[in-house]
This record gives sequence, structure tokens and C-alpha cells, in this order.
Amino acid sequence: MSGPAPVRVAAVDLGATSGRVMAGRVGERILQLDEVHRFPNGGVRARGGLFWDVLGIHREVLAGLRTVARTGPLHGIGIDSWAVDYGLLDRDGLLLGNPYSHRDARTDGVMEQVLQTVSGPELYATTGLQQLPFNTIYQLVAARGTAALESAESLLLLPDLLGYWLTGTVGAERTNASTTQLYDVRAREWALDLAKRLGIPWAVLPPLRDAGDRVGPLLPEVAHHLGVGEEVPVIAVASHDTASAVVAVPAQDEAFAYISSGTWSLVGLELDEPVLSEAARLADFTNEGGIDGTVRFLRNVTGLWVLSECLRAWGDDRATRVELHTLLAAATDAPAARTVVDVNDPRLLPPGTGAHDAMPARIVRLAEEAGEPIPRTPVAVTRCILDSLALAYRRQLRTAAELAGRRVEVVHVVGGGSQNELLCQLTADACELPVLAGPAEAAALGNVLVQARTLGAGVPDLASMRDLVRRTHDVRQHLPRAGVDWDAAESRLPLKDGGLPV
Repeated sequence: MSGPAPVRVAAVDLGATSGRVMAGRVGERILQLDEVHRFPNGGVRARGGLFWDVLGIHREVLAGLRTVARTGPLHGIGIDSWAVDYGLLDRDGLLLGNPYSHRDARTDGVMEQVLQTVSGPELYATTGLQQLPFNTIYQLVAARGTAALESAESLLLLPDLLGYWLTGTVGAERTNASTTQLYDVRAREWALDLAKRLGIPWAVLPPLRDAGDRVGPLLPEVAHHLGVGEEVPVIAVASHDTASAVVAVPAQDEAFAYISSGTWSLVGLELDEPVLSEAARLADFTNEGGIDGTVRFLRNVTGLWVLSECLRAWGDDRATRVELHTLLAAATDAPAARTVVDVNDPRLLPPGTGAHDAMPARIVRLAEEAGEPIPRTPVAVTRCILDSLALAYRRQLRTAAELAGRRVEVVHVVGGGSQNELLCQLTADACELPVLAGPAEAAALGNVLVQARTLGAGVPDLASMRDLVRRTHDVRQHLPRAGVDWDAAESRLPLKDGGLPV
């Protein structure tokens, strides 16, 4: 007896530097992805601000969806992206200006202002979220009194904004809403009292929906433009890209940790309940929503953004221009853990604007301040970044396991960073645990799997989704090696009481 027929869906997977539209095919023994459209993305500076060209993103999304529709049947559409950024709509449903990038400087110092009204412990007890200066709550406090916020009828996080332009339906998917620091992680609803206390117009927060809900059918003009029927649904996937990536972690039991490795590294555990202890708050761990009511208990670690910014800086200088594969090959033979720095230092967050502010210069300054050997070449800087990331992963995984009372027997690295063989091996060495690397396309795979479940394609639950990933995608195993004293390297970066580097 045959099972459910396979489905073919479109996964829109947006990153802060590039976006992709993928065609996904899912059945009981099938899980395939084909990239049909890729486009560059990034912040655009105007009048002193850093914005997203969201209409340009929408144009590229439509172009990709048209390609998917031209090359086969289309049964559904899902959109995932980075978190926290949003657009505002007026009462006519029109966009009120370009959405700010979370890397814009308008939130500088805002977190300290908020904590004068709502204490850190109270904020954490409600939202369970790591204090990051670009969280939506701080963006909205920074926007108080602006014409756009005062005129707004609705706030839509970026995946929901793009979905709105496809369907005309307003809403917020919970895994992404949980990153705003305006979401009650236990009640799984908006924390309206918190918004009111901070003078945020709470009425702009849209209705919440779950991953797997149908957002709505396509608007007639959109269906006509794509060349498909209006009945094609847009489905709310786990629209925070990390939540989507965790869906595709090919784990077989509960004793696993994950690292969603890309621009950011999100290091954590999958739990049934949030961890809202004072120790978790002081350690700056976050409780974000996952699929089916799970909690992603994790810490944001600055990821390969740091290395990509170094590559950009070196590429601007003919004397230092070098390819990534050449750097990684040379860095493999460089001295291990010779120089380590705090990759979560807030000075590594903004993009570089000049030679003195370029990322390699910042890495050098951090090494000088820490009394570490100075990395003077691109190879030395690259090895410093990768060793420092592995050390940060070690610290955060051990802290997460202790705070949650969980044992960890294996680390799954998914996302683009899973292709960095050197970083994965260093992670295994530093954590003293086996690392299973892959799939690289985890966010897009999670996107299509959630759509497939909604469409009845033979993956009824999270366990069956992960089983399908294991059966259809290879992972590479990295076993821990001895020989490097990671304890000594860790001791060179002293910790505060809360478990963060000084």
C-alpha cells in the first residue's frame, strides 16, 4: 500500500547577507532541495541609518517563486529569516518606511534605559531572553515618539511582512515572536503589560500563530504573477531561521546539543520547558520558542560574521587579498589556541567602516587587551577566530548543560558553518565530544519539512522529520583529539560572576 504522495514546496530562506529560494520535494523516503534563485542582501545606509531594502527582497522572493512555479508543481510556500527586525504598516496596510537593520546604532544605550523601568530579573522572568542590544524591545523603545511608530497599525517581523505581501494576512509566528523580548515564554502570548510599561504601543502587536498554521491563500494578483492557482497556501514555518534549522537536526535521542552555525552561532539545547533561573539570566542564556511547544535554550555567540568581515577587509586591500579555502588550509597547520579572544565582545558587532575600524584591526586590539600573542597575518587572525569560536562553544555548551540539568553526549553542527571542517574539528577537540556536522541547508530543510507536515506528506511529527533527514542526508563525524590544553586556553579569558568573559 503506497503512502502519501510527495509534495513540492518553495522555501524562502533569508540571511542577513544573502537570500535564497529553494524548491523542496518531500515524501516518506524523499527529502530533496534545489536552489533556484539566490540574491545578495545587506544593510543600506541612508541619512545616518542602516536599513533593509525590504522591497528589493520582496522583488527577489517573487522572482524565485516564479522560477519554482515554472519548473514544476507548487503545493506550498514558507518563509524563514533572521530575527528581531520588523516593518510597520499604516491603517491602509502600507509600509511606513524601510525597516531598520538590527546593526543600526539607534539602540546604543537603550537597554540601560529600559532596565531603569523594568529590572533585569523581572524582564527575564517574563521573556526568558538573553539581553542583546538589538532585541525588538529596544528597537521599539528607540522608536518611541517617531512618526512611523505613532502612525502604525501593525508591526510585522520580516518573514511575516513578506508573507503579508503574498496573502494580505497579518500575524506573527511564535518562534520568531519569541525573539522580540516582548513575548511571555511561559504563557506563549505577547507580554502586553511589559509593552505598556515601556510606552510601546502594544496594539501594533499582531495575532500569534504556530509553525505549521496556514497563513492564507495567495492574493489574486500574486497568484497571477507567479502563474499558479490562488489555492496555493503560504504556510507559517518555524520562521526564525534557527528554529527552522533545529527542526532539521538529525538527532536520535535527547542527549544532544546543537550549534546552528552561520553569521551567528546559536549554541544550545532543546527542552520541554524554559529555564528561568537567576543563574541562567546571569549567564545570559535565552529561552526561544521552538516547534511544537519546545524551547530552544541557547546562547548567541558571534559566529562566522567575524571571519567574513575580515575577508571583506582583506579583499579591499590588494596586498592582503586571499581566498577562504587558502586561509583555512594554512590555518589548519597554525599553532593551536595560541591566541584566543572574546568573540562576543560587543565591539565585534557592527560592520567595519574604515581601515582602523576593520575587523582584523579589532581582533588585534582584543588580543592586545587580553595580553595574548598578536596575530599579525591573515592566517594567524583566521586561526585566532576559529580557536576563539571553539572555546566559546565549549563554555556555552557546558554552561547550558549545567543550567538545564542535562547530559550531552554529541554535538550537532548544522548550517553553513558545518562545512568548515577546521572549525568543526576544533569544536570536537574543545568540547571533548563527538561532533556530527550537517546538514548545511538545515534552515531550508526545516522550512520544507514543516510545510510537508501541514500538507500531509508523511512526516507527522518532529521525530519523523529528523528521521527523514538522517535517512536522506550524510553527516560528517569529528571525534575529539587530545594534545591541546583547552583548560589553559580558557583560563586566559577570565569570567565574570555571570559566566561571561570580562
